Amino acid sequence: MRYLVVIEKTKTGYSAYVPDLPGCITVGETREETENNIQEAILLHLEGMKEDGESIPPALSEGMNLIIPETA
Repeated sequence: MRYLVVIEKTKTGYSAYVPDLPGCITVGETREETENNIQEAILLHLEGMKEDGESIPPALSEGMNLIIPETA
């Protein structure tokens, strides 16, 4: 399964969340730590959903980077 993960730089490190899994968020001091944390958070989130009898939502979100030209 492949979910979009959004990672944002913060004043104290990084934060990450998964748009298709509401409430699945984490933080870390480094990007590497945050990436490891969000992977663990996703696994725990999905495990909890299964234990609660909830259906696993499909991965619907997509991401892209746009280059916006500077305007004069």
